[in-house]
Amino acid sequence: MTVDTLAVEAPSGVADTPDTTATDSALTGPPVDATPEPAEAPAPKKAPAKKAAGKKTKTIELTLTVTGTADGEWHAELKQGTTYLARGLAVAAAAVSRAAKELHEDLSTPIDEVIEEARSQQAAKVAALEAELEAAKKALADLD
Repeated sequence: MTVDTLAVEAPSGVADTPDTTATDSALTGPPVDATPEPAEAPAPKKAPAKKAAGKKTKTIELTLTVTGTADGEWHAELKQGTTYLARGLAVAAAAVSRAAKELHEDLSTPIDEVIEEARSQQAAKVAALEAELEAAKKALADLD
């Protein structure tokens, strides 16, 4: 069994039912085609206009490398591409810590951990040297 389906159409001026006000003579005339005309398909939507790409901002890439040692010595170098702009600059650990905090917390946390570890090692070294100094002073006093 085949079923024809019609799409929903906008109402048109053509009626599907015969005019009941017509006279009998009009009904005996030739049959009237009551099939509605197909509605026009809606015009395809235009794609939105693409915005013109703005002018790209020129970026400058600089590479700052900060290196530290367990003794608490820090050095910095600055590079643009393959050219060094500054190399082997001595920087204080406190300056490195402040700069990292200014840049981002994700940078300052690990740097501060490294600085704190170096501080702990230096404090242990100072304590050992002070003990050695006291022993040397005692030995010197015993010689008098």
